[in-house]
Amino acid sequence: MQQRITLSYDGSWVGLLTALFEVYEYKFVSATIRSDAYADQADLFGARHEVHTDEAKAARVKKGIIHRVGKKDFQELYAAYLSELDGVEDLILRLVRHYLTPEGVNLSRNYGHEDVLRIKQINKSVSRERHRFKAFVRFRKLSDELFFAKIDPDFNVLPLIIPHFRDRYADQSWVIYDIKRDYGVYYNQTEVVEIHLSDLPSEAELIARGEEREALYDELWRRYFRSTNITERKNTKLHLQHVPKRYWKYLNEKFDL
Repeated sequence: MQQRITLSYDGSWVGLLTALFEVYEYKFVSATIRSDAYADQADLFGARHEVHTDEAKAARVKKGIIHRVGKKDFQELYAAYLSELDGVEDLILRLVRHYLTPEGVNLSRNYGHEDVLRIKQINKSVSRERHRFKAFVRFRKLSDELFFAKIDPDFNVLPLIIPHFRDRYADQSWVIYDIKRDYGVYYNQTEVVEIHLSDLPSEAELIARGEEREALYDELWRRYFRSTNITERKNTKLHLQHVPKRYWKYLNEKFDL
């Protein structure tokens, strides 16, 4: 029986794809994958294998999976990775092994398979979070013509909502910052780059730099919201289904509710 191997990677998607490649490269039969932050908590009686992120290896894995099951199913694996759920790397490893078997074509449609069903469920949850944050992100204009918004989603959906905001606000400079994961993206009307808090002024300074007219717009919007709200037709249960309360903090029309 082969010793259990823990593959330790840097936590990135490219790093995870590299780890998947090396499972096959080194013929690891019994393997688990953990990011560097959690690798030390893995099997104490197994061996550890350090994965060095390799773009070429990752590209080969991506090409192989897409060739076997298609781009949509590859994207589902990426969405599962972004869920950050405990043990999701091993779920992805099991599915890749499942998909790459000789009979792997159409296996991603076998909902009777426990791992296939699980990946579909995770993808549905991540997709719902992505959809909501496309709708609920609110920008605040700063004095230097930069629009700033902060989020703290349950899943790491920031990479999934970038295309939406890049297309919708192509003529503006903006930052969306995930305060839970301490990273964000900055769009300069040309390209999107990843940034970290050390690259930005403090939150207090950002607020101080906000223009007074922005506060006026907030108040005007809240007044409009109250004036168009028909009390007799209020349906709180239905409203909460479409706009769960945990998202209210992003909506300026909810500030005084």
